[in-house]
Amino acid sequence: MTTIASTAYSRDLGDELRRLRETSTSFTGRAMAAHLGWDPSKVSNIEHGKVRATEVDLVQWVATCGKNLEYLEEFRDRYQHAFDAYCVQLPDNLRTLAMTEAMAHTITSYEVMVLPGLLQTPEYARALLREGGIEAPEDVDAFVEARVGRQSVLQRVYRPECLFYVHELALQTLVGDTRVMKEQYLRLLFRTHTLRIVPSKVRSSVPQSKLTLYEFDKARPVVFSETDMAQVFAQDDLAVKRARRMFERLDAVALDPEQSRSKLAEYVSGLREDFHGRPTDLAQEQLQHGQRLR
Repeated sequence: MTTIASTAYSRDLGDELRRLRETSTSFTGRAMAAHLGWDPSKVSNIEHGKVRATEVDLVQWVATCGKNLEYLEEFRDRYQHAFDAYCVQLPDNLRTLAMTEAMAHTITSYEVMVLPGLLQTPEYARALLREGGIEAPEDVDAFVEARVGRQSVLQRVYRPECLFYVHELALQTLVGDTRVMKEQYLRLLFRTHTLRIVPSKVRSSVPQSKLTLYEFDKARPVVFSETDMAQVFAQDDLAVKRARRMFERLDAVALDPEQSRSKLAEYVSGLREDFHGRPTDLAQEQLQHGQRLR
C-alpha cells in the first residue's frame, strides 16, 4: 500500500470499493479490516482513494466480496490509472464527475457554446442531447435525469461556492425552441449572483473550450475539460496554474453580476410575447418561475 496524493479518479474508485464491501458483505469497515488482518485506517484510506492498494490488496478485497477473476482483472485495469495526474474517460461515465462536484468546496467553470450543466433546465438538457445526436434516443431521458440529479449539490446547506462564466454565444445558440430558451433564461436570472457573461465581442482573447476548476478542503485542485469524445481530469500543477490564469483573464473581460443580469433580461425581453401574441410581464414571469423552482 503506497501513500500518494489522491485524485478525482482514485476517490471514485475507492468509493466503488466501499460500495462493493457494503453490497457484497455484511462487514463494516472495521470488520473488513479485522477479516483481512489489516489496520482499520488502511481500509478507510483505500475507500477514500488516499492510498494506492497493492495488487495483493485488491485480490483479497475482491475475493472477500465474492467476485471472480474476471471482475478483478476489469477493476485492476481501471485501478492502475487511478492516481495518474491526467485521467481520460468516456463522456457517458458520470460517476467521477458527479463525485468531484459533490466533494468540491469551490467550482469555477467556463462554457462557450452551451449553458453549464449545473444550471440547465430539464427541457434544455433534453433538447441539447436530442439535437446533438450522439446519445441513443432511448438513453436521453436517463442522461437528463442524471444531469438534473447532479444539480442537487447546489441545494445543499453546505453547497460549494460556484462561479459560472458563460460566453454570450451560449445565450445566442437556440436549443429546442423559444419556449425552452425562455424557461432557461429565467432559470439563469435567479443565478446571476454566481453567473458572469462574457460579451460576444470578446472571442480570441478568452479560452476557446469549456473548462472547470474544482477546489477541495483536503485534496489538490482538479481541472476538468470535455469534448463530445472524452472527459479529461487533470491534477498536474501546470494544468492548475494554467486554468487559474485563464479564469483571471475571464474575470477581467466578463460582465459583473449586475451587468450580467441586465444582459440576461435583454434576452428574456426578446421572448416576452407569449405564444398567443400577447405581451407578458417579466416580473410576473420571474415570480412564477421562482415558485416553480422551490
